[in-house]
Amino acid sequence: MSHSQPLAGFTVVELGHSVAGPYTGFILASLGAELIKVENPEGGDAARGWGPPFHAGAAPHFTAFNRDKQSVGVDLRDPAQAAALRELILEKADAVVCNMRAGAAETLGVGPIGLRAANPSLVYCEIGAFGHVGPMAAKPGYDPLMQAYGGMMSITGESADRPPIRVGVSIIDMGAGMWGALGVMGALIERRRTGQGTHIRTSLFETALAWTATPICRQQMSGQPQLPQGSGAAGIVPYQAFRTQDGWLVIGAGNDGLFAKLAAAMERAELTADERFRTNRARVTHQQALLPQIEAWAVGFRSHALAELLDRHGVPNAPVQTIAQVVEDVQTQALGIIQAGPAGAFPTVGLPLTFDGERPPYRAPAPRLGEHTGAWLSKPE
Repeated sequence: MSHSQPLAGFTVVELGHSVAGPYTGFILASLGAELIKVENPEGGDAARGWGPPFHAGAAPHFTAFNRDKQSVGVDLRDPAQAAALRELILEKADAVVCNMRAGAAETLGVGPIGLRAANPSLVYCEIGAFGHVGPMAAKPGYDPLMQAYGGMMSITGESADRPPIRVGVSIIDMGAGMWGALGVMGALIERRRTGQGTHIRTSLFETALAWTATPICRQQMSGQPQLPQGSGAAGIVPYQAFRTQDGWLVIGAGNDGLFAKLAAAMERAELTADERFRTNRARVTHQQALLPQIEAWAVGFRSHALAELLDRHGVPNAPVQTIAQVVEDVQTQALGIIQAGPAGAFPTVGLPLTFDGERPPYRAPAPRLGEHTGAWLSKPE
C-alpha cells in the first residue's frame, strides 16, 4: 500500500451535499478510501449547479470537492431504493458520512441509530448545523449563517462601522468537513483495537466556535469585543498589509526582534528605543502613532522592491496576490498541489499533505450523477 493512501481498503458511504459532508468525503477519498457518494437522481448534489462557470456540467464547488468518488443515484423516498442502500451500507461500508438535515436520515432508514444497531462496528459521522443538542439543534444552517451567528463576521472587515464581511471561502463548511474526517479516522483506529464503531457528531456552529477560540479568549479576558482589524491581527502590531506604489504587501513583524529588523530596513533605528514601540504590548497600545509612519515609508516602494529589501533584513512579508497569480506562482508550481489528474479531468487542488514526500494522487474526476449506480446497486424489482 502506498504511504499516501493510508485509507486504502476502507469503504465510506457519503450521504452528503453542498460542502461540509462532501469535504469530509474528499479528504477520506484522497487518502485512498473507496468513496460512494449517494445523490438524489433528480438533480443530485445542489453544488453541481452552483455556477457558472461549469466544466463537464459541474460547477467549481462540486468539481473541487468530489473527485475520487463514485456517484450512486438513490431516491431515499422510495422504500425499495432506500432498503437497497441500507443493505449496501451494512454489507460494504466501514463508515458513513452524513450531513442531511437533523433526523432526516433516521426517518429514511439510513440514520446512525438503526444502522449501528444492525452493525455495531460501523463508524457513523453526522455533520449538523447548530449541534445535536440545545434549542437550535433542529434548525438548518449554512456557511454564511454560521460566520454571522458564530461571531466571525463581527471580527472580519475594515472596521466596526462598515458592513459585515464574509470570509471569501466556505471556511466553516470546510472546517466542519475536516473535523468530520479527523473523527472518522480516529474512530477507525479505535475500531481496530476494540472492534466497535462509534457515532461521531460535529457541526458548523461548533466549527465556528473553534475558529474563534482566540477572540473568545480575548473577550473573556478583557470583557471587550475584538473589533475588525482589516488585514491586521488583534494583539500584534505591525502585522498587516501596507500599500505600495503598485499593490499591497503584508509585513509580519510578529515579535520584538522582527520589529527591530523592520526598523533597520526603514533606517529608523530610533523606533526601537521609543518606549511607545519598544515592545509588542506598547506597539498595540500606540499603533495609531506607529502605523502611519510605516505606511508613509512603504508607499515609496514598488511591491517587489520592498519585498526584496525586507527579505534582506529578515522581515517576513508577502504580496497580496490574486487567485490567478497564486495559480501561476513558482512556489505553487513547485509544490505540485494543483493536480492535473487523469486524462479528461479538470485540475483541482489536492490535499495539503505529503507522506514521505508523496502527495495523495488525483485518481478520478468528479463523477457524473449516478455514474456508478449500476456497479453498487441492483435495480429494485
